[in-house]
Amino acid sequence: MAFIHRNRIGIILAFIKFLLPYILQHPMYELHRDEMLYIQQGNHLAWGFMEVPPMLSVFAKLALFFGGNFFWIKFWPSLFGAINVFIVCTMAAEMGGKVFAQFIAGLSLIAGAYLRVHFLFQPNFLEIFFWTLSAYILIKYINTEQVKYIYYLSISLALGWLSKNSVAFFAAGVFVGIILTENRQLFSSKHLYLAALVALLIIAPNLIWQYNHKWPLVHHMKELRETQLRFINPIDFLIDQVLMHLPVFFVWNGGLTWLLSFKAGKSYRLLAWTYLSILFLLMVSSGKDYYTLGAYPMLFAAGGVWLEEITAVKRFWFRYVSIATIIFLFIPLIPLLLPVWKPEQLADYYKKTGFDKTGFLRWEDLQDHPLPQDFADMISWRELAGKVSKAYKLLPDSIKNKTLIYCRNYALAGATAYYGKCLPKVTSDNASFLFWMPDKYDIKDLLFVGKNIPKKNDLVFQQFEKYTVIDSVDIPYARESGVKIILYENGNKQVNKMIEAGIKEKKDEYRR
Repeated sequence: MAFIHRNRIGIILAFIKFLLPYILQHPMYELHRDEMLYIQQGNHLAWGFMEVPPMLSVFAKLALFFGGNFFWIKFWPSLFGAINVFIVCTMAAEMGGKVFAQFIAGLSLIAGAYLRVHFLFQPNFLEIFFWTLSAYILIKYINTEQVKYIYYLSISLALGWLSKNSVAFFAAGVFVGIILTENRQLFSSKHLYLAALVALLIIAPNLIWQYNHKWPLVHHMKELRETQLRFINPIDFLIDQVLMHLPVFFVWNGGLTWLLSFKAGKSYRLLAWTYLSILFLLMVSSGKDYYTLGAYPMLFAAGGVWLEEITAVKRFWFRYVSIATIIFLFIPLIPLLLPVWKPEQLADYYKKTGFDKTGFLRWEDLQDHPLPQDFADMISWRELAGKVSKAYKLLPDSIKNKTLIYCRNYALAGATAYYGKCLPKVTSDNASFLFWMPDKYDIKDLLFVGKNIPKKNDLVFQQFEKYTVIDSVDIPYARESGVKIILYENGNKQVNKMIEAGIKEKKDEYRR
């Protein structure tokens, strides 16, 4: 009971954080395209994948074990989001904050970009958790100077690496922070190097996997830089830092100020230098705006303490103004963070409010669309899988076991596999699905799922006698609207050899 009373603010806000997205998101929206891939990784546990490290696949496996329905898939990001709120409130308490400081810290994590992030089954929710946990451990070390926290930090960072490799930015930020503060004495401690060895041992299986697969991480980052990151400029990156946390801009800004210039915050200045180093590193490396999300919870905690401190004697009324301001700014942004209405209602809302002219609706193609890209990625999947299932069922029984279901990209494959429960193995040579494709084939027909009819230079498809466009998905606002379902029939004697050779060539790019 003492624990509950002492942490009542964190527990209450964590409970709200967990439930809020379940309540707000409109039931017509399905899983996100990336979630389709990550859920399938739960069926293929490994020490690494082409896109992400292994930890998310463990939670995918757990979600599938409990039934794999929408609730359980969303349960894990929601749970970790709730734990994050609790940790942030506890961080504020560790830095001397009382009830109001803890409340502001926790509220700041609820009222912003994290509303969406903590409802998407993507590695970001684990990344943010381990960054936040690492910051909390740093505070505990600063307060106690107990060496056990050095080891806890190394374990947290190592588990962060197994969640998302971008934890390297946080580790680099901490390294710079140690150099620039009185904590530099750590470099003379053997425990720092022993802890680093512990971290290396934990991440070693993933590093070995990366090596054996010719470093897919490097391939993935190269592809990102060529297709997305090269369009990002430092000014837009900095502007987005403000927009992502607009309702609580004054909180994290105040927290940064408190860490850098207030006497009470001096002990924790390491956190400020960590944040500034991360910001600089991501800015010069053309990182996406949301790559910094894990760096803000510690500033929210410091910001809560700052706000409590400056309103302790005078300007007490400003506490109520601060809470009202956060809520007032947050409510209009909710339809940008979660799809709370049907697509046409959302699109109309964006036009009426002028959000359609702010850049919030800009996709990776650098064009503005009626909906945010994430929302458009949550529409059409069930219908797609239903149409693929129907097409497969209509095939003669004699040909079904000689038919390959092939999808052009990982989202189509993941959705077809997830929602098409009665279908046989669904294949794709895109993303990690490539690793799961068979090496040997004995097919006669091919059921193709993709937006565009394969061209003549796509030689495998030219080995079939004929093709028929059986159906298509035509759903307004869906990113995959226009996807076709095509049956290729009567493949010749070369088709299986060509598929095997093509898959082997692609797999060999990632095999030593």
